Amino acid sequence: MGNRTVHGTADHRRGAVAPRRTARLGRTEALRLLGTVSLGRIVFTQRALPAVRPVNHLMDGEDVVVRLHDGATLASLVAPADTAGVVVAYEADAIDPETHIGWSVVVTGYAHRVTDEGELARFTARLRPWAEHPAVNAALRIRPDLVTGLRLTG
Repeated sequence: MGNRTVHGTADHRRGAVAPRRTARLGRTEALRLLGTVSLGRIVFTQRALPAVRPVNHLMDGEDVVVRLHDGATLASLVAPADTAGVVVAYEADAIDPETHIGWSVVVTGYAHRVTDEGELARFTARLRPWAEHPAVNAALRIRPDLVTGLRLTG
């Protein structure tokens, strides 16, 4: 794909946005950028349809870790670490709303429930849920198989 021009959308309040160029991000850079933000969107299958939920995350090496509560739909779908796992996608970005400059990263891989008590305690201490819920006591690890990313520049 290489570099290509993407035409920005017009905003009647600020005028038209100049065309943007896109550049593919390599795996290492994409995962590094993912570690610079804390909020993203997880995509999973619910009743044979795609479902999207906003969640916060942290990086553990190349893995994406999110916290969730036991009653969450996603928690009931995710397999323990000793099984094949559930395929999910995770997207996060940092795109300036006025200039439309920034980046977007998508990882696709297998999600497993974190069952090791030491890991769970470590993630619980480092990862605060963005929405309060009394039973936020589970964590999910996504091992990325596919990592794609785009950088938007002026």
